[in-house]
Amino acid sequence: MKLFISKTPLRISLFGGGTDLKSYYKKKNGAVMSFAINKFLYVILKKNENLVDYKFRVNWSKTEFTNNINKIEHPIVREAFKLFKINFPIEVSTFSDIPANTGLGSSSAFAVGLIHCISKLLNLNYSSKKIAEIAAKIEIDLLKRNIGKQDHFASAIGGFNIIKFSKTEKVFINKINLSKKVTDNFNKSFLVIYLKKKRDASVILSNQTKLVKKNFQALDKIKQNVFYAKNILKKNDKNFVKKFGQLLSNNWKFKKINNDKVSYKKVDNLYSRAIKLGSYGGKLLGAGGGGYFLFFVNQITKNQIKKKFKTYPLLNVKIHFKGTEIIYENK
Repeated sequence: MKLFISKTPLRISLFGGGTDLKSYYKKKNGAVMSFAINKFLYVILKKNENLVDYKFRVNWSKTEFTNNINKIEHPIVREAFKLFKINFPIEVSTFSDIPANTGLGSSSAFAVGLIHCISKLLNLNYSSKKIAEIAAKIEIDLLKRNIGKQDHFASAIGGFNIIKFSKTEKVFINKINLSKKVTDNFNKSFLVIYLKKKRDASVILSNQTKLVKKNFQALDKIKQNVFYAKNILKKNDKNFVKKFGQLLSNNWKFKKINNDKVSYKKVDNLYSRAIKLGSYGGKLLGAGGGGYFLFFVNQITKNQIKKKFKTYPLLNVKIHFKGTEIIYENK
């Protein structure tokens, strides 16, 4: 029996989201600033002996048994097995620190973790970037999901990065080395609120496949924020947390202009209340429509918001500097 377990971080996207969709970067190049977080998705991949009732077993929100690869219901598992021509008894299980469909890149983290395990099982030993490329290919090219490809690279590589997407489909990673002081200040300033509502990113982004002038103008502004944020860090600005918060709000404004499906009344009210309480700024994570809302705050404001928003669960996150890992293997 061969068994592999991968541990893959989820991510928070700060600026540039939407410019990692083909509809944008194929015309104007895209750029995203994001970071991996200390919340993880795990994949267990086991090559079974031939003495099994079914060739394929997949354990997720349901348990599947089948001998026909085309009848595997889990779309990422099915396409990954077909891509790698898996034709022997095998079992996949997965579990996560965070609910799926909440804007932290869980489906992409799953794809990355699965490809990592398959890579080890087949002795391919792919690099983290190669794993990300294949994971993105499965979700975007094979499954035709209306999503960007930033999440696959953020989860595979880990850390705090600017990721650029070229018209030629090449992806460039610019790792940003944060000092311990800056990292600590970032970690203290995050306030992540769960809206208790899930959504399907592909549905939210369905109107982004054919962009019009309004979309390009909004996405241009969203992309600019990536480089404004980079300059704030480069200059060692003492007020970088406040300025990042203000940029987040600017990003949120243009995100809503770009796609009217990303927000709703409850979210707009929550945002307004948090700003009045002293938040520097914030935005909904991921495609929008539900999931988690990120604010940048000081400690006083954080305590006030916690008191006022008692009905909303809070998620404590920190920047995680490692990408996808194999944490157990039995060859």
